[in-house]
Amino acid sequence: MSEDIEKTINELHIYEKKLLKELETNPDATPEEIAENTGMDIKSVMSAAGSLASKDIIDVDKEVQETYSLTEDGLHYANHGLPERKILDVLSKKHQIHMKDLSNETGIDKKEANIALGWLRRKDWAQIDKGVVNITDFGMEFSDKLGTDEKVLEHLKANAEGVKLFTDELRDGFLKLTGRKNILNVQKETSHSFTILPKGEEIVKHGFTIQEQATQLTHQHLKDGEWKNLQYRPYDINAEAPIIFAGKKHPLRVIIDEIREIFLNMGFSEDKGDYVESAFWNFDSLFQPQDHAAREMQDTFYLKNPLTCDLPDADLVKLTAETHENGGGTGSTGWQYDWSEDIARQSVLRTHTTGISTKHLYDFEPPIKMFSVGRVFRRETFDYKHLPEFHQVEGLVCDEGISFQNLLGTLKEFYKKLGFEVRFRPAYFPYTYLSTETEIYLEEKESWIELGGAGMFRPEVLKPLGIDKPALAFGLGIERLAMIRYDVSDIRMLYKSDIKWLRELKLDDGVKL
Repeated sequence: MSEDIEKTINELHIYEKKLLKELETNPDATPEEIAENTGMDIKSVMSAAGSLASKDIIDVDKEVQETYSLTEDGLHYANHGLPERKILDVLSKKHQIHMKDLSNETGIDKKEANIALGWLRRKDWAQIDKGVVNITDFGMEFSDKLGTDEKVLEHLKANAEGVKLFTDELRDGFLKLTGRKNILNVQKETSHSFTILPKGEEIVKHGFTIQEQATQLTHQHLKDGEWKNLQYRPYDINAEAPIIFAGKKHPLRVIIDEIREIFLNMGFSEDKGDYVESAFWNFDSLFQPQDHAAREMQDTFYLKNPLTCDLPDADLVKLTAETHENGGGTGSTGWQYDWSEDIARQSVLRTHTTGISTKHLYDFEPPIKMFSVGRVFRRETFDYKHLPEFHQVEGLVCDEGISFQNLLGTLKEFYKKLGFEVRFRPAYFPYTYLSTETEIYLEEKESWIELGGAGMFRPEVLKPLGIDKPALAFGLGIERLAMIRYDVSDIRMLYKSDIKWLRELKLDDGVKL
């Protein structure tokens, strides 16, 4: 036990020792007295007391004393009477007053009259029936005597310096006044007292010295040799350290940055595009017919401002129209309908990032290796796996000799860097042929999960853009990848800003090369 006490003493701060020494000689000392006797400021005294209390050495008792006095409005009511008393004085003579005559009969304004009527009913001094205020028998009884709240007003008026306690008789009146605004002033005075506990008594009995302690060894201490005479305060290496929640990236941002770095390491350049796009680039340039279901209002966000967008070069528009109508010079029969420039001009929130790829193909000459990462928007119903706003990743390669085999190789390399084993299965997309869906293997679930789509752009997409070389494209949804990476079953979790989940989630922002 003695060793434990000595260890505790050695770990005490000098302020704690000073406070404990004061309580040894004067158990009833107040914080202010201790501060004066020790030369400590009151803040240091209270900090030391809190520390000693946390170690079960002393007990700190806190007492809050409230002093009540009248406000300016309260003093006015004490001198001239509460508004309900003014109405009662008139009712005691007339027994009833019509509501419309209340202000004229009593001399109080309309706002105060409404408050007074509430208190008249609460005190059962009057009742209101069909717009007429009638005095009650209980009201007649109080017409010549004070209510408890009025007695409190008289008591506080006579004690202008304030009152700390009320008798049982006045307690009800005090509670009534606290339910009203701007009548009572409340001044709180907090006091503390300290009591030495058994552990503290053992420390006092054991005895200790008060000596300045060093918490840091400086170059000057070593140079002057002063370090030999210093007393060093020991450190408790087993003490619990506070949990610090350092700032970190959002989980989605970690994955976006990881994907961006993978693409850059593979020699791709980045294009971002715009959130607001014409239906031409979002749909028509991808050989998607103008009566396609994906263009319906229930699937796509159409804008009122701007209502329309400008179309690109007239030659591109003409070639796109011909491709839609009859296949143009692609060898296709097209969609066999009359293509409309008005529909192509419609403004939409982009539904995918693939429109960035076709625009990039039009603006730049092959060879091209481009990627984009951005938000897309679709009119989806909120549920555990759908959101109307989410992120999509797009990759594009265009050059002489590019083939479907190159597409599969690029996908394998991309997903390998993400840390996934990958396989492919045939798929259909309106603007690619051949097309494939990519599946990744999840060991913990022992199953394959579809994560993205890919394919070779059709001639109907490339020829109007003036591209005579093959092009491959692939994409995936970032939220779906995040759900797999972070084991989230509800996509909404990624946007809930659940601070507990965000703090506890372990992030790996290293690119898997």
